[in-house]
Amino acid sequence: MLELLHRLQNMLDTTRALDFMAPLAIRLYLVPVFWMAGTNKLASMDNTIAWFGNPDWGLGLPFPMLLAWAAALTEAGGAILLLLGLATRWISIPLLVTMIVAAVTVHWQHGWAAIAETPAATARLEQATAILQEHGNYAWLTEAGNFAVLNNGIEFAVTYGIMVLTLFFIGGGRYVSVDYWLTRRCQTG
Repeated sequence: MLELLHRLQNMLDTTRALDFMAPLAIRLYLVPVFWMAGTNKLASMDNTIAWFGNPDWGLGLPFPMLLAWAAALTEAGGAILLLLGLATRWISIPLLVTMIVAAVTVHWQHGWAAIAETPAATARLEQATAILQEHGNYAWLTEAGNFAVLNNGIEFAVTYGIMVLTLFFIGGGRYVSVDYWLTRRCQTG
């Protein structure tokens, strides 16, 4: 029995030749997430700064200009670095901070779920569906998917934060990251 377990473990260990796929998949998943978040902030920076600073209808953060630019550049620049696998562990630090700040300041008050499944959300969704069916082209509006009520909870921020934390510890991966080739070159040169 022990011999069988040893052989099975050896077979499992052969998959380590493909271990570069996990960090690559995480990086490629996060690239459009951070790119869209960062470039949307940059495209309307005045509104972003106002939202970061306004305590009545925004986040009420101190130094809103500094924080808005820091968040936007971290996200957009981070997307580019993640795509290349360049400075992966280094960019993971400010990206993780950004996700923590987003979870606490924007999403915390809404609980865990990103998509609402409460009775109140279901009632809103049913009412919106009825209005759209009566006054809109409902078939066209839903041909690519159903409507959902966004709860805006911390679920996505935490998920992205865990992915970034993983990249902080494992790096950009072998073969398909600039980090790998720079490290390899420095170690042989």
